Amino acid sequence: MNDEALHLVEVDLHTEHRVAPVDERIFGGFLEHLGRAVYEGVFDPGSPLSDDRGFRQDVLDALRQLRMPVVRYPGGNFVSAYRWGDGVGPIAERPRRPDFAWHSIETNRFGTDEFMAWCDALGTRPMMAVNLGTGRPADAAELVEYCNLPAGTGVADQRVDNGHAEPYGVRLWCLGNEMDGSWQAGHVPAQTYAERALVASALMKGLDPSIETIACGSSHKLMPTYLVWDRTVLEHCWDRVDYLSAHRYSGNGDDDTASYLAEGVVVDEIITEYRGLFDYVRAIKRSRHRVYLSFDEWNVWYRERSGDGGWQEAPHLLEEVYNFEDALVCAQYLHAFLRHADVVKIACLAQIVNVIAPVLTHPDGILLQSIYWPFALLRDAVSGDALRVAVRSPELSTRIGDVPVVDVVATFDETIEGGCLSIVHRDTHRDADVIIRIADRRVTVTSSQVLHAHPKTSNSWDDPHAVGPQSLATATDDDGAIRMRLPAPSQVVLRFAT
Repeated sequence: MNDEALHLVEVDLHTEHRVAPVDERIFGGFLEHLGRAVYEGVFDPGSPLSDDRGFRQDVLDALRQLRMPVVRYPGGNFVSAYRWGDGVGPIAERPRRPDFAWHSIETNRFGTDEFMAWCDALGTRPMMAVNLGTGRPADAAELVEYCNLPAGTGVADQRVDNGHAEPYGVRLWCLGNEMDGSWQAGHVPAQTYAERALVASALMKGLDPSIETIACGSSHKLMPTYLVWDRTVLEHCWDRVDYLSAHRYSGNGDDDTASYLAEGVVVDEIITEYRGLFDYVRAIKRSRHRVYLSFDEWNVWYRERSGDGGWQEAPHLLEEVYNFEDALVCAQYLHAFLRHADVVKIACLAQIVNVIAPVLTHPDGILLQSIYWPFALLRDAVSGDALRVAVRSPELSTRIGDVPVVDVVATFDETIEGGCLSIVHRDTHRDADVIIRIADRRVTVTSSQVLHAHPKTSNSWDDPHAVGPQSLATATDDDGAIRMRLPAPSQVVLRFAT
């Protein structure tokens, strides 16, 4: 390519210019009773690829590479009509139920105890959601009792009788799901939900003061009550909750790739709006307590939208096939969470297996989709503190306005005297020459991995490695500046040591 056709990008940072420590829980996941996420996904008894508990070992192996610190369960829309007691006790005695949310049949063969065992097998921690749609605050408190209290009370003794003598010690609890949405079982106005959430959180923390609770925020930015709902909930519950949820799903239904690849700008705007709301409510409450953002549903989702399971068991629902432009959007979500590390403390990729997921299963194996790789690369590289980054970049014209050609984040970890820098190159036509200067340290690049493909390229069962990481060459000038050429479009994750 002619050098005159290149974008020229300059990135400057200083390892003392820090935003906040990165909370590793931003690399969380989400498992809902929806489609084939649980059944034929993580849980497939009788499969030769499953262990004696029915857990798919190939799925576990793939997810272990992502090292998700938390996994949210059991929903999602599903939880708003779920009776948790249906999913415990002898499997043969568990009732089959119609699922209001996805018009499916729930067998309840996989429930709370199975999920806890699966989390242990994966090496993650459970993040439980309680039913505040059709359920009562007292039901939510009983689930805390079942999971977290020692033997000696009626509900905790049920857990012991079910073969689990020790408490599970679940620390994160979602107070319902998307209760601002008319599609939600038990949907109520903001004030009614806020009163319900306050009672539930008080009861739950009364049983176990060590837990943290997450109130429902707006289910997406286009809701007519966006931020008004959130303000009502926060003003009522501020001192009794620890996080507020935010959800967003992105899509390219108009096939406008340039605008689609600017999604990170929109995610930044959403987080900035929540930052302002948190500061406002904290000020008017005159409170020293802080509430943070739990971005506990995020992903690309726009192709497979039918949520009607036809009253089948484990119907094929929402099995999105992802391409490379989707992967670049997912990378920008993670960039936004890192850039706002002082506000975003939890985030959950929704979901993890089969349903809008990085991993797909069939009876003979699994497929890693394109969106698997940005998550894997960043999870492996990020630790320590998020840094403030200065970027000089040309801009691209998009539907939301002019946006920088690149989206850049960086972290630094003093304990290992090293850090990482991730760049998403948004332009699909012109490569970019990038120069990186770290003002206070001379560093050595230890690895540089790039994801690059045509925007519409997908991994498939016939070509499972069409999208995946490769090494990218870098050079270091005499003055310590790092130079690289980014193909269009791409993501590079560079790791460095001092």
